[in-house]
Amino acid sequence: MRIFDAHCDALLKLWEDPAREYTDDPAIEANAVRLMEGGVRAQCFAIFVGPNIPFDQKFQVALQQAELFHEKILKKHPQFSFIERWDDLLTLDADQIGAILTLEGADPFGDDPTKLKTLYRLGVRSLGLTWNQANLCADGVGEPRGGGLTEWGKAVVSLNNEHHVLTDVSHLSERGFWDVIEYAQFPVATHSNAKAICKHRRNLTDAQLKALIEAGGFIGIVFHPHFLTGTDDASIDDVMKHIEHICSLGGQKHVGFGSDFDGIPCFVDGLEHAGRFQWFMDELLKRYDEELVRGFAWDNFLKATPISYV
Repeated sequence: MRIFDAHCDALLKLWEDPAREYTDDPAIEANAVRLMEGGVRAQCFAIFVGPNIPFDQKFQVALQQAELFHEKILKKHPQFSFIERWDDLLTLDADQIGAILTLEGADPFGDDPTKLKTLYRLGVRSLGLTWNQANLCADGVGEPRGGGLTEWGKAVVSLNNEHHVLTDVSHLSERGFWDVIEYAQFPVATHSNAKAICKHRRNLTDAQLKALIEAGGFIGIVFHPHFLTGTDDASIDDVMKHIEHICSLGGQKHVGFGSDFDGIPCFVDGLEHAGRFQWFMDELLKRYDEELVRGFAWDNFLKATPISYV
């Protein structure tokens, strides 16, 4: 069964250690061999520039990670196909992996629309406005002020709409979330779970989940135990609880996966890397019918993209 994974941080690991090769490095949970083994046929690769990077260096670091995406992943692995337009996903061969570039946090482009459009041209097709901290677009979930989108943040969402780029609410403050719901044509939560099951600040309330569902958005279940149970330990049953809860809200055709592989320090038992996705599918098939599982695995994400607009 083919898999769509809406979030991983493999680019960050490649950037942190230039000696790493993407193909089969065991330190990279979403490496090429593991994606093939797990049946992942579309993978979102996030550019992430951490808060420790000086502001005047952030855009350069983003460009470096985009270069790694093109040079170490696309150029060296012919089985990867660059998704420049969302409808490219519809023409993938059975043995190809669609590679999608995303941006986690607007810090690298500051308030410069030219920098933002440069990232679009390099392939960014989904943009999360914040990480946990505040920036010029909005407040993240870690900002006590809890502010919503700034005027510039609203302008960025408008540019996302114009360029058929998804606006990702994962990591965004709750007030910022509601602003995105108001202004974004293509809202998604690439890697967030249900707050009703685990009260982590990164998870979404029932009201937020329902709003995403009503907006035709996507909710990517994240495999970080902290967001599943609030501890370092989690089982497949814990993942199922979040899926079941979102489905109970009417989200059967909106839930999917945003693993966060390569960005998490601990793992769901049995789901330690992308090569384990087919085992996970087998577990899902014990509880849900095949059509529903195929939706979780692939179809639901596609329905949230601007394919029909292209």
